[in-house]
Amino acid sequence: MPQFSDRVERIAISGIREVFEAAGEDAINLGLGQPDFPTPEHARQGAIDAIEAGKTDAYTGNKGVPELREGIVQKHERDLGLEYHPEQIIATAGGSEALHIALEAHVGPGDEVIIPDPGFVAYDALTKLTGAEPVPVPVRDDLTIDPGAIEAAITEDTAAFVVNSPGNPTGAVSPVEDVEAFGRIAEEHDLLCISDEVYGRILFEGEHRSPAEFAPEQTVIVDSASKTYSMTGWRLGWVAGAPERVERMLRAHQYVQACASAPAQYAAASALNGPQDVVGEMAETFQARRDLVVDGLREIGLDVPEPEGAFYVMPEVPEGFVDECIARGVVVVPGEAFGDAGEGYARISYATSTEELEEALAIMAEAYESVI
Repeated sequence: MPQFSDRVERIAISGIREVFEAAGEDAINLGLGQPDFPTPEHARQGAIDAIEAGKTDAYTGNKGVPELREGIVQKHERDLGLEYHPEQIIATAGGSEALHIALEAHVGPGDEVIIPDPGFVAYDALTKLTGAEPVPVPVRDDLTIDPGAIEAAITEDTAAFVVNSPGNPTGAVSPVEDVEAFGRIAEEHDLLCISDEVYGRILFEGEHRSPAEFAPEQTVIVDSASKTYSMTGWRLGWVAGAPERVERMLRAHQYVQACASAPAQYAAASALNGPQDVVGEMAETFQARRDLVVDGLREIGLDVPEPEGAFYVMPEVPEGFVDECIARGVVVVPGEAFGDAGEGYARISYATSTEELEEALAIMAEAYESVI
């Protein structure tokens, strides 16, 4: 047998991907977190213009092209009132690399990282790849992250904690008092707070706030163009943080990636610096779909916390429901794919057409009736 690293042996293929790969070609896919809108025209044109001008034929600077980093700075000031310098930004290969280098730069063997449970699958896996130990903390009944539970989980080995609002897989939005508490916890316990904000502009109720507003030196923001601008395939994200943190993350980034894709950088720069009305239009569509799905699932008989953002809903489901849905041609993801506390739930993405959602709800009603 070949020899493999202990770190890789500790992780497995994503449960989301396993379900997706097992589904038939004709299945209605409510499993992947991917907007079904085209990338905005002005973003695509930004990449085309850069290609035609010969700007994409060589490496960019490690941190990314100036117009992109300036656009990210302006985005954070516009949305959150945060003041960053372009040198405090690193463009990455999607939010996944941003999360990866944030962890690589700050934690290692012997450290603990507190993560929400259920939470995005990468939090657990990328923590293990650093050699650190993930410490899952169950979310509240309304699926929001509990600052008190984070604080109670802190030990002398805790180095960092991850928060995510609006959340994946839950769609839950943390109230401002909780976000402020995240900042306080980071400062009082001298911990890194990694704030995953990739869904920050897909918001229906509540308000998106960042722990960086309250603890700027202790917070690293992970963000991405993927969800906001329907650019998942472009693989363009970023980190923002204090200069000394960015310098350490850059050390990891320069060897992992060197630089983000040049065409993707110019596309994202155009997205960030161009018209923003498309973002609101997509959010309005997602909200209408959320209402359709939540009402439909409740009519079926499921208990459904109403999500305030992102494009996921996470109902409690009876045993066998997920398997029955998949067998009938509707892909949903079992909650345990996102952590032990997700058992008994299912994540359903409504980032697909109204017609498919209506068809899926009819099939899910049949699946429910067959297992109760």
